Amino acid sequence: MQFKVLGLAAVCAVFLALPVRAHHSHQNYAISDLILLEGRVTEVHLINPHSWVYLEVKDAKGEAKQWALEATGPGGLLRNGIKREDVTVGDTVKVRCHALRDGGNGCLLGFLTPTHGDVARGHGIEKEWD
Repeated sequence: MQFKVLGLAAVCAVFLALPVRAHHSHQNYAISDLILLEGRVTEVHLINPHSWVYLEVKDAKGEAKQWALEATGPGGLLRNGIKREDVTVGDTVKVRCHALRDGGNGCLLGFLTPTHGDVARGHGIEKEWD
């Protein structure tokens, strides 16, 4: 009887872990290519499991478009040397990221370079955000 309960518990653990593995897939993004964006930060959410930076980017016509940039969680950012105050709303930044496969205004954030002019907050220093 104990072996049946243990076996059932093991099977349940495997099935519960499968969605977590699928959650961390980067299949939505064109991982083989990096695009370049430059714009003004409108929102920053350093939350688990993924952080988000929202960027206002001017298109070829000069119209502002909102982009959603997905990054690693706060712990991963901290390990990459990124502090909460390095990028804030209103800052200008340059990013290299992997675009959404569907062509939408979103990407997996690879690298971010603040161009806000504040050397103490990392102006001009590119850091990895994935």
